[in-house]
Order: sequence, then structure tokens, then C-alpha cells
Amino acid sequence: MTDLHNLRKDYKQDTLSESEVDKNPIAQFEKWMHETISSKIVPEPNAMTFVTSTLDGKPSARVVLLKSFSKEGFIFYTNYESRKAKELNENPNACIVFDWHIMERQVRIEGIVKKTSKEESDRYFNSRPKDSQLGAWISPQSSFIDGRQELDDRKVQIESQFEEKPITRPLHWGGYVLKPHTIEFWQGRQSRLHDRLIYFKTDEEWILRRLAP
Repeated sequence: MTDLHNLRKDYKQDTLSESEVDKNPIAQFEKWMHETISSKIVPEPNAMTFVTSTLDGKPSARVVLLKSFSKEGFIFYTNYESRKAKELNENPNACIVFDWHIMERQVRIEGIVKKTSKEESDRYFNSRPKDSQLGAWISPQSSFIDGRQELDDRKVQIESQFEEKPITRPLHWGGYVLKPHTIEFWQGRQSRLHDRLIYFKTDEEWILRRLAP
């Protein structure tokens, strides 16, 4: 058996205090995202664990890529017939986590997920590389397939279909926006006494509190 008991690291890189963070968590997230990108030590800074749940509370998680964010929320794109999409149809409550562990930081965001507009989905789809556009047509995401050859065969079929015309966005593919009501920033500290600052959304403003580690 592999012994994991002695895998320990003491976090010492940074601190996080109420006086340092922005009053608006979206602005604070933008600051951390910029620092993460600028550091060039996190391979995919926009990679996030996206957690959904069925109506009866069975959770599932996967890693997806954040494509944009604003005061309106956090946007990603996927197949509307995938497992996560089906679970979101049942239960729109979801959570995303950014683990920038090499920087000793995490961000956890909870909220309600809705589809983006068709226009926004079209805009992003049209900006994608051709192979990625084709992939949205080729893959019946989360469905059982008989083998890799099935995907290869579908690829030949779809490439032929769009050989002489623009690749349009399939109706089963598009964007989602998570509208946050809770955002937590975690900064690793020594002796496991980490800094945890959490924002709660009210009707008029964000409330900032500190959590025990």
C-alpha cells in the first residue's frame, strides 16, 4: 500500500486579509486570475472543477474550461445533451473550483446556472478553431459508443458534410453561465491555519466574512 501519511507541505507564499481584497469578489477574482496567468507556472489557469448534482442529491464532477467572466457570472461551453447538462436541467445549483495549488490558492464559487443566449453561443462557436467546431458535431458527449472507430467514422462523415460550407453551431451545443451567490478565496498558510475569505451576495451588495480554516 502506498503511504500518503507523510506527504506534507507547509504553505508560506502569501497571505490574504480583509484589508487587502477588493470589496467586489468578481474584481478580486480578476486580480487573482491575472496573477495566475502572469505567473506562467499554472498550465491552464482557466481549468475549473465543475460540480453538478441530480435532483435527489447525487453529485458528479469534471474539469471544464472557463471562457469568460463578468459581474453577470462565469461562462463555459458544452454539449447540451451531456451528463452535466442533463443534471443542470434537473437542478441548476452548481459549484466551480479553481485549484491553483502551485500558487497555494483556491477559489470556490457557488451559484445558479442558466444557458447563455443563442447569440453569445454563436459568437463563441464562430471564434473556435475548425477542428473544435467539428468536434462539437462529432462527439455525442457522455453517450456510450462501441469504440474509437465510431468517432473516426463520424469525423469523416461530418468533415464531408461541411466540406464546402461554413460550420454552423449545432443546436445541442452552447454556453452556460453560473451566476454566483457565494465566492470563497483560499490562501494557504503555515500550520494549516489557512486564510479563507468568503463573499455572500445579498439583493444590494456583497458581504465579506472570514471562515476558520
